[in-house]
Amino acid sequence: MTPVRLLRIHEAAAEVGLTPRSVRYYEELGLLTPAARSEGDYRLYDETDLERLRFIKGLRDDAGFSLAEVARLLEDEEARERGHAAYHATSDPAERARILRDRLVRYDQQIEMLRTKIDRLAIMVDEAEARRARTAALIDELAPGAT
Repeated sequence: MTPVRLLRIHEAAAEVGLTPRSVRYYEELGLLTPAARSEGDYRLYDETDLERLRFIKGLRDDAGFSLAEVARLLEDEEARERGHAAYHATSDPAERARILRDRLVRYDQQIEMLRTKIDRLAIMVDEAEARRARTAALIDELAPGAT
């Protein structure tokens, strides 16, 4: 069996392109819990932690999500995992239906959050295109056909 690779905070942060301060902050917000602690009480991170850090970083940096939105998405994922286990732990059709309805509510909330983000980005694109068109028109006034 391959031993589990555990990294200290500076190693984990470097591997995912964050600062140790960012990783600590995510812990303070409850977005991340280190897999273990060393005898010297150093935080130790495993591959699952690194995946979670990459996910947080991607949502924050690439998709522009706030940390509050990231927290909500992470909670939705954890609730989905709990619901999955609860679904398989029961054979009661009514309980299974309740679990699935709860899942639908969370998916609807996620969809709404994502659509809101898309709408905000579409407005930003429209505004940038309008600024570009105004600038191109000014150039055409100064030098017709230059754009």
